[in-house]
Amino acid sequence: MGKNVLLVDDSKTMRIIIGRSLRQAGIDFDNIFEAADGIEALEVLEKETVDIVLSDINMPNMDGISFLREKSTRDAIKDIPVLMISTETGDDIIGEAKSLGAVGAIKKPFTPDKVNEVLGPLL
Repeated sequence: MGKNVLLVDDSKTMRIIIGRSLRQAGIDFDNIFEAADGIEALEVLEKETVDIVLSDINMPNMDGISFLREKSTRDAIKDIPVLMISTETGDDIIGEAKSLGAVGAIKKPFTPDKVNEVLGPLL
């Protein structure tokens, strides 16, 4: 049985690329939900069953770090794993993301093999 994933990125093109990479990596998702920022992501998480979130860090309205911070305060969704996908993968920003509950990070650009390598063990 497949799982549900939420892709959070302000770029529609990047959400399409990530979704394509998931399929090319052979990861079976029943549903791929999308959000353009952390605010939309929280709305999706409140109404849909999601197994994992793949989130950008730099986004307008609510960035990935603020999203993690807010998500951690909501009992119904705080335990859903979040994997950061970003051009920013410095130790400081990723360290902060992990301290707020992120399970890891993938640096853009990435390959389907890299997605499978990082995401596979989380599922």
